[in-house]
Amino acid sequence: MVPKILIIDDDNLVCLSLQKVLRKLGYEAETCMDADEVFDKIELFDPDIILLDIYLTTHNGLDILKDLQNSYLHIPVIMITGYADVKIAVEAMKLGAFDFLLKPLDIEQLKLLLNKCETHLNLKREVESLHKVLAENDNITRDFFGKSKTITRVLNVVEKLAKSDDTTILLEGESGTGKEVFAKYIHQISPRKDKVFIPINCGTIPKELAESELFGHEKGAFTGAAHRTKLGKFELADGGTILLDEIAELGLDMQVKLLRVLQERTFYRLGGEREISVNVRILAATNKNLEEEVKAGKFREDLFYRLNVAKVEIPPLRERKEDIPILGLSFVTQYALKFDKRIKGLNEGAIEVLLRQRWKGNVRELRNAMERAVLMMDGDELKSQHLNFLNAYSPGEQETDNYLLKIPREGISIDVVLKDLILKTLKITRGNQVRAAKVLGLSRSKLRYRMEQLGIEVTRKIQ
Repeated sequence: MVPKILIIDDDNLVCLSLQKVLRKLGYEAETCMDADEVFDKIELFDPDIILLDIYLTTHNGLDILKDLQNSYLHIPVIMITGYADVKIAVEAMKLGAFDFLLKPLDIEQLKLLLNKCETHLNLKREVESLHKVLAENDNITRDFFGKSKTITRVLNVVEKLAKSDDTTILLEGESGTGKEVFAKYIHQISPRKDKVFIPINCGTIPKELAESELFGHEKGAFTGAAHRTKLGKFELADGGTILLDEIAELGLDMQVKLLRVLQERTFYRLGGEREISVNVRILAATNKNLEEEVKAGKFREDLFYRLNVAKVEIPPLRERKEDIPILGLSFVTQYALKFDKRIKGLNEGAIEVLLRQRWKGNVRELRNAMERAVLMMDGDELKSQHLNFLNAYSPGEQETDNYLLKIPREGISIDVVLKDLILKTLKITRGNQVRAAKVLGLSRSKLRYRMEQLGIEVTRKIQ
C-alpha cells in the first residue's frame, strides 16, 4: 500500500514543489492551502502522514496540531518550520508532533523522517490486526509471536509438529519465553483444536496433592476427600491436550506414574480400583535442561525419552530483538485499554531503550515493564523517560557496546546532552563532520546548524 501524505501549507510554491518531490519518492501526495478546509480534506483524502506548516496566514499551526491530536491521534504529524522557530517546533513535539523539518527542506532528512513514520505506521497496523483477532476469538495467531527469522524458524517447526494428533512435544526455554503460549498455539492448530486445552503447572502443586491433581481421587481416598469423587486433569483433558508445565519439578515417585500414562494412556484415580483410559495429547514444558537433570539423578531417564519425542527450543527475547518493538507496542495497547488511557504508541527513544535491555525475564519481563510504564505515565505517547526504571544494569552486566544515558536527579538541559553527543561523535570521527552527520542521522547542513547553535567550534581534528 502506497502511503498517502497531506501537505498543509498556504504557500502555493511550497505545496507544488513538495508534492512533486513526494510523488517522485513514490508517495501519493495532496495539498491543502486553506486552513479552514483541513478536516474536510482529511476526511476525503484519508492521509497516512501529515506535513503541517507552523505558520499559516490565517491560523496557527500549533492550534491545528492540537485539533488533529484530538480527532486524528493515529496520524503522525511532521511540522515544517524555519531555523528561527526551533523552540516553537520543540513545543509542537510536546503537543504530540511526530517530528519537525527545518526550512529549506533537506530531501534526505525528509526521506529519513518519512521512513520512520512508515515503520511506526506498519508497527501499529500489525498490532491492531493482532488485537482484532484476539478480541474476536481469543485465538493465538502466528503474528502474535513476532516476525524475526529466529522465531519464524521455531514456528515453522511447531506448525509441522502440531499436525500430528498425538505426538508428545517437549518445549524447553528460559522462564518467561512464552512456553505455555506456544503450547496453546500448538493445540489451536492441531486436529484436537475443537477439544479442551488444560495447562497445569507442576511446580505449584503441593507434593502430597500431585497425584490427586493429575489423576483425581475417589470418595474417602484421604482426609478431606469424603464428600465426592474428583476428576483429575488427565480425565478432564480427555479428547484434547494437556500441558505439563515445569515438568522438571515433579517428584520421582510421580514421574513413575506419569511414565505409565505416557506409555499406556491409562491410570487409576487415587483410592480407585477401576482403570481409566484417556485419549489425550501430552505437551510438556520446562526451563531446565532435562538431560542435565537426568545426569544429576533428578529426572527419570525413561520418562525423558518418552517426553523427548519432539523437542522445541523456545529462544530468549535477547536472541530475537527484532520482535521487541511489536511486542512492546502490543502490550502498551493492551494496558492502555485496561487502564482507560489514550496512548498512541511508543516513540523512537522508547523503542531504543527497549532494544538496549537484556530482558533476562524475557517476554514476561517486557510485559510487566509495559504495564508499569503505562500505569505510571502521563501523556499520549510512551517515551524514553517513562522507562527510566529500566536503565539500571547490575555490576558486570552492562554490555560495553550499548549506549546508556544517566540523568542526574536534578535533571539536565537538552542542550548539554546534544552538545555532549555531537562532541563525542566528532571525537569518534576525528573531527570529520561529514562522517559525524552520517552517524547522527543528520544532514551536513543540519549538523552545522546545531554546532553553531550550541557554540561548537572544530578547527582541527579532535584527539
